[in-house]
Amino acid sequence: MYLKVVLLCLCILILTSPITEGRRGRGRGRTKSRVQIGLPITGKYRDPESDQYYNNNNGAKILQASHFDYEYVLGHKIAFLCVAKGNPRPQITWYKDGTEIFQHLYMHVHEWRIGEDRVKSKIEIDPATQMDAGLYECTADNMYSIDRRSFKTDFSIAFD
Repeated sequence: MYLKVVLLCLCILILTSPITEGRRGRGRGRTKSRVQIGLPITGKYRDPESDQYYNNNNGAKILQASHFDYEYVLGHKIAFLCVAKGNPRPQITWYKDGTEIFQHLYMHVHEWRIGEDRVKSKIEIDPATQMDAGLYECTADNMYSIDRRSFKTDFSIAFD
């Protein structure tokens, strides 16, 4: 008898209690987030001037870049590629570990203008040494925007 009363009370409690949905945690879903760091959540800016500046179709945009993580063999050639477009045509600048790099005896920077609004830049280091390991960055900029890509490099030793 006591068990029937307990079961009856439990059933009444379950049926009369409000339905609550469990909150799901923020999992690592396969869909891409629409929110980008640094942009307002709404995707719109407070004033039209900011919106026009940051969402300008003529802004510099990197279209093609080398693979992010690159392992090279000591004594061999390293090459990084960066292709950008914009109007006016963007200027590409190369950095290593946050410092602008310039051409020297073992490092050559090649640049090609493609059409009216594109530029292709390639940096080659030959022969590569231990000192060439680090974080390289390609920056494309014009009067409307700046775009960047980074390339992490480390060396390996080849045994012949």
